[in-house]
Amino acid sequence: MARVYANVNGELGPGWYDYERLKIEWNVPDRYEIVRRIGGGRYSDVFEGVDTSNEDACVIKVLKPIARKKIKREVKILRNLSGGPNVIGLLDVVHDPISRSNSLIMEFVQNVDWKEFHLSCSELEIKHYLFQLLTALDFVHSRGIMHRDVKPANVMYDRERRKLRLIDWGLAEFYHPSTEYHIRVGSRYYKGPELLVGFHLYDYSLDIWSVGCILASMIFRREHFFRGKDNEDQLLKIMKILGTDGFERYLYRYGLFLQTSNKDLLCNHPRQPWPRFVTAETAPTATHESLDLLDRLLRYDHAERLTAAEAQAHSYFNAVRLQTPSAPAECVSDSGFYST
Repeated sequence: MARVYANVNGELGPGWYDYERLKIEWNVPDRYEIVRRIGGGRYSDVFEGVDTSNEDACVIKVLKPIARKKIKREVKILRNLSGGPNVIGLLDVVHDPISRSNSLIMEFVQNVDWKEFHLSCSELEIKHYLFQLLTALDFVHSRGIMHRDVKPANVMYDRERRKLRLIDWGLAEFYHPSTEYHIRVGSRYYKGPELLVGFHLYDYSLDIWSVGCILASMIFRREHFFRGKDNEDQLLKIMKILGTDGFERYLYRYGLFLQTSNKDLLCNHPRQPWPRFVTAETAPTATHESLDLLDRLLRYDHAERLTAAEAQAHSYFNAVRLQTPSAPAECVSDSGFYST
């Protein structure tokens, strides 16, 4: 069971979480024009567009043929989260009778390229970016929802305006205690260990692992900190840094078994201290406080990871919190890198 917000959906009731009952009233797409393609993936193509009724920029997410249930889930979640801090806004839903395609019209954010940003961001920018992301996630989790695909490509950040939006809710899901969820979610470089070992009873802390991966990328100036060729290699990359001993304790605690023919996954790997990854170039961003926070996010055991609110309360964010009156007031202890 999740340490926080475990019973939110039970308290709010089926009207909040039962997306299969949702009836979507689709509007016509006539007022929206496509300007250029800006992305896409397995489930959608994404375009920059314009709302001709007011000339405002927007994002047009054209959904590929997918299960109606998934479309309902995404729309329900976006509507439930409407107006939440740093969550992308859903402006409209449209159906084109000619192409028979459905599209979601979203808020537009002038996004900075991650490949540029992670190499050039200052320590204060990292703190501001991460704090805003955690603000979004604490709100989302408090509404009983797991994002399940947190990664830089799903975080739009307007560097000039310091405006962040968490996007792409196609894999998001409502959390219910003791419920088994699909493990084929997330993107490989940001998948939590629970997904890589087939643990289906995960919770909001899955998103926190992904935040830890993003923090590691930013402070160590690596585009992807754990970069495996496939899921087994991804797990191996994690084990070579967090060590075998902690991994075996994690498996034992939850009654998990690793089935693999990869001999490297069966070898002993000592834990690597975080300061080992600090260079003269990254020393200004890979500080004692940032490494301590990182250590508390990247834990095998999801129950040992900080929650989004606890992470915000870490002393790493003291300077940012002074500018954010609604931030948590308590601070996490700043003792050692490797306390458990």
